[in-house]
Amino acid sequence: MAGADEAISLLIGRSATVAVAESLTGGLIGATFTAVPGSSKAFRGGVISYATDLKHALLAVPDDLLRREGAVHPRVAAAMATGVARLCGATYGLAVTGVAGPEPQDGKPVGTVHVAVCGPGGEIWSRDLRLQGSRERIRVKTVDEAVDLLTGVLKTSKGEHSG
Repeated sequence: MAGADEAISLLIGRSATVAVAESLTGGLIGATFTAVPGSSKAFRGGVISYATDLKHALLAVPDDLLRREGAVHPRVAAAMATGVARLCGATYGLAVTGVAGPEPQDGKPVGTVHVAVCGPGGEIWSRDLRLQGSRERIRVKTVDEAVDLLTGVLKTSKGEHSG
């Protein structure tokens, strides 16, 4: 939770907000942020777009991208982050898409995860992961990586972190 505490503190310190778009984590990122006291000052909300069609319908992920690449792709994560920031009126959008298992999805092996942050002005930061372990371990590690990426972005824009 220390990571979420830091991210929320950095957001509050700059009067910024975040919204999350989650697929494989099914709401765990939102739950992690909202467990932080005072998070309502920075956390706007989120979308759990577990089904591929919801990524298009709710988050405006291009349908042709989803058809061509499937739901587990870096550009899908970036589009999800952009879409959720716009939808929720947040300064930052944070999104994850991937395969927690037990079976591969869209030809992608279990443990394939893409994380993206969309910031002010539409700038995108991303992280592509190949995680190991159980379904639960992959989901928890994805939350940690997503919170860490957002924290790094927030520090970078303040000149405190190299990314």
